[in-house]
Amino acid sequence: MYVIFFLLWIIFNGRITTEIVIFGLVISAALYWFICKFMDFSPKREMESLKKGGYLLQYLYHLVKEIITANFATMKLICSAGRVVEPALIEFETHFKNDTSRFLLANSITLTPGTITVAVDGDKFIVHCLDKTLAEGIESSVFVKLLEKIEE
Repeated sequence: MYVIFFLLWIIFNGRITTEIVIFGLVISAALYWFICKFMDFSPKREMESLKKGGYLLQYLYHLVKEIITANFATMKLICSAGRVVEPALIEFETHFKNDTSRFLLANSITLTPGTITVAVDGDKFIVHCLDKTLAEGIESSVFVKLLEKIEE
């Protein structure tokens, strides 16, 4: 947070001089002290947030990768003339501690072409898949594992 304050100070000033850098270091330190003292913030909490931020970036990477992969799988499924599509309704359970993780998983499943989250009841997910091949491994996907790491 201290670095972000300092970088914002430099950006808003528009130039770098010795006075601006020194004054920015002092102002950033004062602001950081203020949020630590009065806004229930700590360096330990900041490190935890940075760690979770890395997992969130991994999550976004895998989400985009899965969306692209599922797009091609769905196009192949739709464009194959002789293929018989076998829709599937699957149920699986997760063991998330909070609703945010359930929300992220449900929306990630729905964003991925060929799958729609039909219902979420506590830890139980019901998902409709365009074809049963799209349902393989959904309960132990990389999304579930990363969300569990984020919750730790």
